[in-house]
Amino acid sequence: MQEDIGSGDVTSGIITNRKIVARIITRQVCVVAGVRFAKEIFAMNGCRVRILKKDGSHARPDQAVLEISGPARSILKCERTALNLLSRMSGIATSTNELVRMVKSASPKTDIYSTRKTAPGLRFFDKEAVMIGGGKKHRVTLSDMIMIKDNHIAAEGSMIELIRLAKKKSDRFEVEVDTRQDAILAASLGAPIIMLDNFTPQKISSTVLSLKKLGLRDKVRLEASGGINAKNIRKYAKTKVDMISIGSITNSAKAVDFSLEV
Repeated sequence: MQEDIGSGDVTSGIITNRKIVARIITRQVCVVAGVRFAKEIFAMNGCRVRILKKDGSHARPDQAVLEISGPARSILKCERTALNLLSRMSGIATSTNELVRMVKSASPKTDIYSTRKTAPGLRFFDKEAVMIGGGKKHRVTLSDMIMIKDNHIAAEGSMIELIRLAKKKSDRFEVEVDTRQDAILAASLGAPIIMLDNFTPQKISSTVLSLKKLGLRDKVRLEASGGINAKNIRKYAKTKVDMISIGSITNSAKAVDFSLEV
């Protein structure tokens, strides 16, 4: 909130600080996300809040999601911070939910995962919004899991050596590959999770078939990543990968329109 208030809300400072009641209303169809955090923003400033729409619920245009009562100055100084968070989180949850429904219709066991492509300072909220929308979190921070990516391999010079070192550290790690041959190699070396980076659906299907023939498919979790969107996600889901990660649900989130009305 400090970012928004600065040295003080000078406009609210000139109004009478009487008790008022306000509602936050959505202007469009959405999956609601962030109401419990918005509630805390107002509560920390001496307001009483009633949640009318829980996180994860669907809302129609002109439906109220929160009712706030308290001093006018407190409510008005919290307004933009609460609306910004609700708008962003609900936008992420809504787009995630749409993609999850597409994926599940093609492959019930395939899950949508978020990435670390989030807004600076908002990763916790972005990841929570993905969960509310029916997706899952990938790594939240670099400390969560070893993920051997192309630049790590370029820096070290050997994927084989990095897999060997990773296995000494943990039985859960991931390797990014960009060819069918490297996917087979990583699986044969015991990598538990393999990211198929920028593979076409056809290339993924070919890789899956090769892994099956070698008896390796059931020993690994496969993740599809790169260039996946609403137009092609069903094709990726039909390959029966275990995970589909999409950066756009957090780095290109379209905010939901909310307003606070006294």
